Order: sequence, then C-alpha cells, then structure tokens
Amino acid sequence: MLARRSLLRSAALCPLCAPLTAPLGAALGATLGASAARASGGAHWGYEGADGPEHWAALSPEYRACTAGTEQTPIDLAAGIPAQTGRIGFAYHPQPLQVVNNGHTIQVNVAPGSMMAIGETGYELLQFHFHHPAEHLLAGKAAAMECHFVHRSPAGALAVAGVFLQPGRVNAALVPIWKAMPVAAGPVQAVAGVTVDPAALLPRDRTYFRYMGSLTTPPCSEGVLWTVFRDPVALAPEQIRAFAALFPMNARPAQPLGRRFLLESGV
Repeated sequence: MLARRSLLRSAALCPLCAPLTAPLGAALGATLGASAARASGGAHWGYEGADGPEHWAALSPEYRACTAGTEQTPIDLAAGIPAQTGRIGFAYHPQPLQVVNNGHTIQVNVAPGSMMAIGETGYELLQFHFHHPAEHLLAGKAAAMECHFVHRSPAGALAVAGVFLQPGRVNAALVPIWKAMPVAAGPVQAVAGVTVDPAALLPRDRTYFRYMGSLTTPPCSEGVLWTVFRDPVALAPEQIRAFAALFPMNARPAQPLGRRFLLESGV
C-alpha cells in the first residue's frame, strides 16, 4: 500500500514525464488540421457503419493504435483515486473567432497566447471542439455534449481539458460560435468583428479527473495527458439541437481503463 501511495504521489507531481512520441508528433497535424483524414493523408473515417470506431484500425495501418493501443480515450470516469494533483491554472484570452466544420466536428482555432498550466509545465491552447454526445462517461452516464480544449507544451506534449455540457440555460459564450458554425465541411472561416472567450466555457468548480490517454479520433495516438472536469457547464436544449442537426453522433465509445490510474483531484 505504501508503494502504491508513492506511485500515486509521483504521478500527481509528474503527470506527463514521457517525451512526445513519433506517432503522436505525426498526429498533431491531424489534430490541428481542417480534417484529420485530409491533414494526415489518412483513410476516411467516421462514427457509424463501415467507417465507424470499431473499424478504424482496419481502415489504415496508421490507425493501428485505435485497436492495439492500451491507453485509449475516452473512458468511464468511475472510482477515481483521490490524489493531491494540485490546481490547474488558465490564462485564456478573448480573440477573433476562427471556426471550421472539419467534417467530424465544429472546431474553433485559437491564436497563440492562451495558456494552461499544470504544475511547472505550460501548455498553449491550440483549438477547442465539440462532441455529441459526450465521449467520456461519468459513472456510466454520458452528458449531452463535451468540449475538448487541445493544448501543446513547448516540448510538443499534448494535454487536453474536457468539459461536460448539460441542458440548462442559454450559454452566451457559445452563441457567436453557433451562429457562425458552417453547415458543411470546408476551410477555416474568420468571422469579422466577432470575438470568442474560451475561458467562459470552463466550469467554476475545477474538481477534475486525470489520466494518460490518447486522441479520440484516428490515428488514436497515445501519450496525451487528459484532465476532465467533474462539473458540467450549461447550454440550452436548442443549442444542443442545433449542433446535433449537423452532427447527430460524433462520439467514440468508452475504452477500457486497463492498468492505468484514474486520479481525482482534491480541490
């Protein structure tokens, strides 16, 4: 038990000690691009039928990790181990809206300068995007939607912050994004005179789960540090319906936790 506590303490202090792997580095372009398939030159993939998640690994050798990987995302956030993981610092800034329908989601690209701090490491916000329904489960249940904030450290490591979205009042921060979101896949659109504030999409209560995982889309590269907040942010039912009209289903099913530790913050 003492050795296990020491391991957990080490994991909390150094949540991402591994360097950026070659597959993850190659996948970064796909994470940032207008379309994962187009950006990486990989095979077409989707969320249903012959191109669905259960077939991703068979679509291309580049997607092998989608089945062979042992640290895949998303997971069911159940029975987290309490740990002194520390607080997360955010310095997100309002900026001009750049939005893209990449064929798999609505993505907002972020200009340099917005940061997330985990321990002594700073991660720059690159983009955020949405899934319907939520990809992570919370004790076996999926929220209506989930927002992923994708970051990169100076060393090239990826860290993603996940925020659940549940039905409630109108989310003012989403209004300009929803108004501008393209109905068809295409290039990035810079919306003149419109700003977006990523910080307004973060929950007030910053209690979170942490684990090592992967990209949730092909090539499913591992080595990604995941932080998923427990408490959701509200959005109106009509906002959910507007997104669902474009993407009725763009969520990968939960993957096995396996031998990984799922930590839950004490903040």
